[in-house]
Amino acid sequence: MFALFFAAVLVLLANACKKDEPEPEPETITDIDGNVYHVVRIGSQDWLVENLKVTHYRNGEAIPNITDNAAWETSLTGAYCDYGNNTATSNTYGRLYNWYAVDDNRNIAPSGWHVATDADWTVLADFLGGEAVAGGKLKETGTTHWNSPNSGATNSSGFKALPGGHREFGGTFDYIGNGAEFWTATESSEQEAWCKWLNFGATDVYSIVNLKNFGYSVRCVRD
Repeated sequence: MFALFFAAVLVLLANACKKDEPEPEPETITDIDGNVYHVVRIGSQDWLVENLKVTHYRNGEAIPNITDNAAWETSLTGAYCDYGNNTATSNTYGRLYNWYAVDDNRNIAPSGWHVATDADWTVLADFLGGEAVAGGKLKETGTTHWNSPNSGATNSSGFKALPGGHREFGGTFDYIGNGAEFWTATESSEQEAWCKWLNFGATDVYSIVNLKNFGYSVRCVRD
């Protein structure tokens, strides 16, 4: 009896000590421009919590910022822009990149990370219960950034997807508040690549292909 009592006391003391221990600081990653990103563990993967904001490749060379619509449409090399050509939007939503920047061998991802492939996204969606429900678990909750109704958004994964919209082939901007659209690093054809799309009115993760000249958000996963 005394041994059981003594063991119980030790457990209580151990739990009390744990309560006094400070919570570990969340891991952060810094890109070449000094932008800081938080890291979340989802299943077997580590993801950045924020959309990419970088304006330089990993080797320090600048990614061109194309503001002109015609130049955006005809570009066949890497480029980025701010939604609406307004730098303030990138503080919240990150920047938009064409797929040529995603595919550039100078790398836009921080060292030790890469732009998520279609396969990476499949692993993520499968862990969260499949594409039909994973979107809700990835989206930030509420309507501060998402338009109503932001269906099924729980952010239970900690991914905190934001609806940064996109830049279309012709250079015009659209869909901010309505959709979170992400390039993958996976090519579909000479003109198109795979992307992932979350919508304000659904819980799905949609897999679509689009022209490489579109501007989409980018998320990175650890190598």
